[in-house]
Amino acid sequence: MKPLRHRLLFTYTMAVLAFLYIPIVVLVLYSFNASRINAQWSGFTFDWYISAFQNRYVMEALYNSLTIALIAMIVSTVLGTMTALALHRYKFRWKGAIHSLIYLPILIPEIVMGLSLLVLFSQLAIPLGKLTVVIAHISFCISFVVIIVLARLEGLGKDLEEAAQDLGATPWQTFRYVTFPLISPGVLAGALMAFTLSIDDFVISFFVAGPNSTTLPLYIYGMVKRGVSPEINALSTLLILFIVIVTVALVILPERFQSRVSDKKAQRQMPF
Repeated sequence: MKPLRHRLLFTYTMAVLAFLYIPIVVLVLYSFNASRINAQWSGFTFDWYISAFQNRYVMEALYNSLTIALIAMIVSTVLGTMTALALHRYKFRWKGAIHSLIYLPILIPEIVMGLSLLVLFSQLAIPLGKLTVVIAHISFCISFVVIIVLARLEGLGKDLEEAAQDLGATPWQTFRYVTFPLISPGVLAGALMAFTLSIDDFVISFFVAGPNSTTLPLYIYGMVKRGVSPEINALSTLLILFIVIVTVALVILPERFQSRVSDKKAQRQMPF
């Protein structure tokens, strides 16, 4: 019975993976189709990738996506880490309510958040553009950074910080040489998560993007409305490849960073 149960479990797992990934495989395959018709395979070609890279509007959308994602990642990582440290270390009034509100941008539908930000920018007379897209992306990326860093902080004891303070370390030295190296994998994971979410976002960007601030997901959506071509498949494939690379880095880099920090800590003498 046990081998049969294992085979059924393996079959079920393969069926789920096939359901998830067959559409992506088909999209990637037809990005190399020589024909403009997706339903007909007429040969292998890289022309659609070359066409995408020679398209000025595609390159502009890619530049906007990378710029916005980079700024959103840096700002949300700094603010999110500071918020997580404050929630973990200090006791203050309304701490429980604030802690709960951190989860709200993750739980509410993106279309509601995009619409609410659009109304807010309209009331404040802020013209739609790259600035509003950056602000919107920061607003929902901060929550993910806070949760990741807070989870890292919850898993750490206060023994090392108290030991550093007993040895004469100032609060800044304790943070610089003890706390930050310990939470750095969480900070790095939060930063990569923020970058991935920002560059992949479509719904919220659709509401708050103005002229000359079209991101790559918005540009792909605009092309889909005019008909699906292999050039769209090529752009989607590149976007999938980029997200996969960032996701792999999300898993590998924090572990390697943690091991390097541990090695350096073992070799370094603290300045207090």
